[in-house]
Amino acid sequence: MANRVVDVKSYTEYLWMNTKKRKEIVPISDAVFAAVEKSGVKEGFCLVSAMHITASVFVNDYEAGLWADIMEWSEKIAPENPHYLHHHTGESNADAHLKRLLLGHQVILPITNGKPDLGPWEQVFYGEFDGQRKKRVIIKIIGE
Repeated sequence: MANRVVDVKSYTEYLWMNTKKRKEIVPISDAVFAAVEKSGVKEGFCLVSAMHITASVFVNDYEAGLWADIMEWSEKIAPENPHYLHHHTGESNADAHLKRLLLGHQVILPITNGKPDLGPWEQVFYGEFDGQRKKRVIIKIIGE
């Protein structure tokens, strides 16, 4: 097998947002797909990561009923509750930290032929659980 020289590229972009609600799901696929195109990477990976400990990034279906179900489900498992030990620090967002654990803080997307290689219904979302202030997401792309 002959050795092949690969020209590895990397590209970084940040998404800044300030949600209108404290808890909200924001579609970010268009921004992620645009960043992949700008990167020039044809084969590789795209990392999308929430850079705040009370937010998440996840892949799922673009459907409002499902979003409501996700928010209701996460509230059942990690409800707002004034008795969390974390609140003894002066914070009041322990449930947001726990919701992040449920939905995850990042995703890795394969890139094939210059495009994110997702299933037919898959989209990328930012989940906010302690919003109404400036937050960011990193998009880091690497490949050839």
